[in-house]
Amino acid sequence: MTEEHHVEPALLGIAPPAAVVSSAMIVLLAIAFFYAKAHKKIAGGLDARIAEIKNQLEEAKRLRADAEALRQEYADKIANAEKDAAAMLDHARTEAGVIVAKAETDATAMVARREKMAEEKIAAAERGVMDELRVRAAQASAAASADLIARNYGADADRTMVDQAIGSI
Repeated sequence: MTEEHHVEPALLGIAPPAAVVSSAMIVLLAIAFFYAKAHKKIAGGLDARIAEIKNQLEEAKRLRADAEALRQEYADKIANAEKDAAAMLDHARTEAGVIVAKAETDATAMVARREKMAEEKIAAAERGVMDELRVRAAQASAAASADLIARNYGADADRTMVDQAIGSI
C-alpha cells in the first residue's frame, strides 16, 4: 500500500497544531490571570469609592442635622428676641405712663407751690403797702395835728389850758 500522507494544519505554515493550542492556552491563562488581578483592583477601587461616597453621605447627613439644629436654635432665639422686644416695649410704655403721671403730679404740685408763693408775695406786698400807708397816714395826721395846734393854740391858749389842768387836779 501506499502510504498516505496527511497534511497537518500549521499556523502560518511554521507552527504545528500542538504549539498553536499550547500558545492559545498560555494566552488564555495569562488573560485570566491578569483579568483576575485587574478585576480585584477594579473591584477594590470601586469598593473604596463606594466607602468614600458612603462616608460623604454620612458626613452630609450629619452636617444637615447640625444645620437643622442651628436653624432651630436661631429660630428659637429670634422668637425669644421678639418676645423680649415686646416685653421691653410694654415695660417702656408702662414706665412712660408712670413718668407722665409723675410729671403731671409734679407739674400740678409745682403750679400749686408757685401759686402759693405768688399769693404770699402779693400778701407781703399788700402788708408792705399797708404798713407804708399807715406810716404816711400817721405822718400826715401828725403834720396836720401840728399845723392845727400851731394855728389854734398860741402861748395864751397854752397858759389857759395849763391853768385848767392844774385847777382840775
